Amino acid sequence: MGSMRILIKGGKVVNDDVTQEADVYIENGIIQQVGKELMIPGGAKVIDASGKLVMPGGIDTCVHLQQTFMNASIQDDFYSGTKAALMGGTTMVLALALPEQHCSLLDAYEQCRALADAKACCDYALHVGVTWWGPKVRNEMETLVREHGVNSFQMYMAYKDMMMLRDSELYQTLQTCKDIGAIARVHAENGELVAESAKEALDLGISGPEGIEISRPEELESEATHRAVTIANRARCPIYLVNVSSMSAGDMIAAAKMQGKVVHAETTVAHAVLNGMQYYHQDWSHAAAHVIVPPLRLDPNTPGYLMGLLGNDTLSVVASEHRPFSIKQRALGKEDFTKIPHGVPGVQDRMSVIWERGVVTGKMDENRFVAVTSSNAAKIYNLYPRKGRIIPGADADVVVWDPDATRTISVSTQVQGGDFNLYEGQRCHGVPLVTISRGRLVCENGVFMCAEGSGKFYPQRTFPDYLYKKMVQREKAQVYKGVARDPYSGDVAKVANTMKKELGLGPIDGETPTKGGLSASRVHQGVRDLHESSFSLSGSQVDDHIPKRSSARILAPPGGRSSGIW
Repeated sequence: MGSMRILIKGGKVVNDDVTQEADVYIENGIIQQVGKELMIPGGAKVIDASGKLVMPGGIDTCVHLQQTFMNASIQDDFYSGTKAALMGGTTMVLALALPEQHCSLLDAYEQCRALADAKACCDYALHVGVTWWGPKVRNEMETLVREHGVNSFQMYMAYKDMMMLRDSELYQTLQTCKDIGAIARVHAENGELVAESAKEALDLGISGPEGIEISRPEELESEATHRAVTIANRARCPIYLVNVSSMSAGDMIAAAKMQGKVVHAETTVAHAVLNGMQYYHQDWSHAAAHVIVPPLRLDPNTPGYLMGLLGNDTLSVVASEHRPFSIKQRALGKEDFTKIPHGVPGVQDRMSVIWERGVVTGKMDENRFVAVTSSNAAKIYNLYPRKGRIIPGADADVVVWDPDATRTISVSTQVQGGDFNLYEGQRCHGVPLVTISRGRLVCENGVFMCAEGSGKFYPQRTFPDYLYKKMVQREKAQVYKGVARDPYSGDVAKVANTMKKELGLGPIDGETPTKGGLSASRVHQGVRDLHESSFSLSGSQVDDHIPKRSSARILAPPGGRSSGIW
């Protein structure tokens, strides 16, 4: 199937910067020709794309497959998850390998590779989570980049006692990412305050899914976003913020970009479409099915605002953050919202929902749609132009898209896992009629034709120009330099003894040590040291010669007698 010849005729080819009427000829898994009146060999399968759009296949930058998270097994393996992706028009996924705290990053990567290679239907790559910090982690990051085709790592400022890195650890991780040319993905929430707020909510008797929204307000996200951008700027590392969920965090990112900082960010379909009133639904299972972190926001203007930020390039990418659980699994937190597993499904519906809410509403055109669902991800993760563009020489990851056709989303017809669909009953324009992955016709008119395990791991290259070109130039232009000056040759003050004691210093040169290690110069210093006071209540006292009088009972003390309560 990889060597089959395909000619897509009569469609409009849509890239992130231009739309043109052209035919596309595919052979040996590669786009060979793009243009009009192509000269092609015989025996090609012809696909009529008249009135349709021919676009690069989608790239979903964060999916979670075949893992256990918060004591629950994710409801998709690499076969069902990648099948759902292809059915929805996505031809490549980036999955997250998430090691337990204090466990090996290499082991987590190897386990994920073994599971994925046996089942994946489309091209995939891996992010690796950095859930703790130490010399071993740094060495393993270097090994993963050098020998295993990984070029992105994910860090968490939330999930205290599970995956959270302190500021100093995040700083060192980002420095390592810069040194090895990797993409630093950061989940920004103030983990310390999230933990405290969750305790407070539980103490108030709030145990339902609304506790997620109450304990993780957007100010905790915007504060952490600002802190993450600041830390990355000090480490001179490009930063990629994930799961941006609020207007204030979006504004923080826009401001950072205006200041010239190298910041990119992604939001999720759920955050760009739904609001946090879902958590206050009377049906517990409905409310719990929307639990994602950061949570959906209460302000009903937030989804439209985030979609607008996708349209104007403040946010670069929209991901599904696909992590489906069943209602039974979510019921682990029926009496404590902190135990509801975090995650929602979405890999199959991502493209159609964004088309309906982004393009149909006029917040973006078809070129920007290609940018946020495919091309920007390809540029950021150093896949471009092999992925994310329809040009000769690129991988034949192509979708024939019908902008006028509609489909109604339902859990009863979905391929992806889970027993709930966030967009149940929504009628979406924009339907993938044909999906081609690496030159293989894998999906046509809703019929899936792809073998389990036929997908390939896609090794990624480091130092993507889209992130690092500016950084490298700044390193050259903005090198810190000391001031060349004559050395100081005057007198140097002596260190005060209190200071010496705190610093653990011995006697200053020229001083005579006395009993207890204190110098004789102490007597002459005009500083009262209350820590070294001579006042004591033990032994003989200065007033021992004055006769003591017997005690007297005071019948009417100042302020009146006690009432006896105490």
